[in-house]
Amino acid sequence: MVRIRHITRDDPLYEQEVALRTAVLLTPIGYTFEDYLKLAPGREEQCEHFVAVIDHPSGERVVGTATLFISDDDNGEKIGKVQQVCVDPQRQGEGIGRKLMIAIEARGFGELALSSLYCHAQLEAMPFYGRLGWSSDDKVFLEAGIEHKKMFIAAPKPAETE
Repeated sequence: MVRIRHITRDDPLYEQEVALRTAVLLTPIGYTFEDYLKLAPGREEQCEHFVAVIDHPSGERVVGTATLFISDDDNGEKIGKVQQVCVDPQRQGEGIGRKLMIAIEARGFGELALSSLYCHAQLEAMPFYGRLGWSSDDKVFLEAGIEHKKMFIAAPKPAETE
């Protein structure tokens, strides 16, 4: 069974998180984790880290990950950028990415009271976010040499009471 955990960088699972992000997201485009850190100095330390874990005879194993970076928008409202979302290729299609995003949305819109979340989605990942109710801008841009679009979702509106 897959569990989602919200971890800190001093958690023993952080090393596995970095290894998975490196293998799935960075190495295929010729980057190292150190290259990623140089592109956004201080960002890694400011992000909240979410991992999907399974039990394994050797202990918990990270099979998915995502990070959440909190900032202010142009109106001074708190927003979150979802970054570095990936799932072990052998475990893709099992709903792990969906579970990670549900956990991030719950944290962002619940405990953190963010007004919205956004991400820079590779074009091939857009249907995944779309199925979760995210919308996209029309503009395509290059990030790390890969075409992306900005995708976003607003905080749910509170239910009206009568």
